[in-house]
Amino acid sequence: MKCPFCKHTDSKVIDSRSTVDGESIRRRRVCQHCGKRFTTYETVESSSMMVIKKDGSRQQFDREKLMRGILKACEKRSVSKAQMDSLLADIEQKLYGRMENEVSSREIGEMILERLVHIDEVAYIRFASVYRDFQDVQSFMEELLRMKRDAEKTE
Repeated sequence: MKCPFCKHTDSKVIDSRSTVDGESIRRRRVCQHCGKRFTTYETVESSSMMVIKKDGSRQQFDREKLMRGILKACEKRSVSKAQMDSLLADIEQKLYGRMENEVSSREIGEMILERLVHIDEVAYIRFASVYRDFQDVQSFMEELLRMKRDAEKTE
């Protein structure tokens, strides 16, 4: 493992722990050259899944791209990193659990929205505005009215 400080490749693991969700291992390392400590995470490499985009093109599933979208939607909101990680881990588990090689971006977006509406409604609207490509105020209003109707049904 390359040291992020001096770039030497000789490091020693001094502590290993499972993360809270049990999906990865956190390792504390010390560089044998400069003596500085750093953390690495080890996860199981998933088989590749292709995402079918709206235009019909295909690209490899990118967890980080999804996380960037979720982070952007939750920016300056009271949504913890743990909540976002949990949301993303749940979606990944469901996608890979289906044992299919392809999934539509529409399906992924709907899965995120289903969970995000229960975490933070503003983050939900932000994500929906990009995902559903709102073009005007009317689009926002229609989504807000739909959310209000759904909330009244569950009360």
